[in-house]
Amino acid sequence: MTMTSPYDVLLRVVETLDTLDIPYMVAGSFASSVHGVPRMTNDADMVAEIRLDHVVPLVANLQDEFYVDGEMIREAIRRRTSFNVIHLQSMFKVDVFLLKPRTFDQIEFARRRREGLLEDREEKVYVTTPEGIILSKLEWYRMGGEVSGRQYRDVLGVIREQSESGALDWSYLTHWAGQLGVEDLLERARGDALDELDTASDLSDS
Repeated sequence: MTMTSPYDVLLRVVETLDTLDIPYMVAGSFASSVHGVPRMTNDADMVAEIRLDHVVPLVANLQDEFYVDGEMIREAIRRRTSFNVIHLQSMFKVDVFLLKPRTFDQIEFARRRREGLLEDREEKVYVTTPEGIILSKLEWYRMGGEVSGRQYRDVLGVIREQSESGALDWSYLTHWAGQLGVEDLLERARGDALDELDTASDLSDS
């Protein structure tokens, strides 16, 4: 049996959304791996703008390869929550979050950009911005009681990698961190990430 990678599973869902003209962006650990330090993950996260009239063709396009429940999708649309689809061969799960009306979520969705998820693959998909993944993961980190080391390390990885190229918009980050109630976490993460960069630089010079 041919093994299917998490990347291929995610790409299959992306291709379906593109076919149905459903706007989306890849988020979560896949996005932080693009902008920061790659790591293995047990599932993939996406944000999508799905309507009720999308449900039937979406299920029809995925049902041969995925466990997909049309009623679960309809309920997620009504409640603006999330649903998942599970690849039957690999059991890899893709969580799809409905785009929320909150201003920050709408702005970040509009800012999404096409990126390659893997260096050795040419396909490009819509991915949340570095600023978006930092802010979202800090918000999840706070809501989770600030105990998820993986979320915080993902944030540090994005800040380190993007700071080296000067690609981060710190005025945007500071503004929205204040709006989301994570300004203290952002400052802490910035300090921790830059300390790690300084340490790595000292080690390379020694």
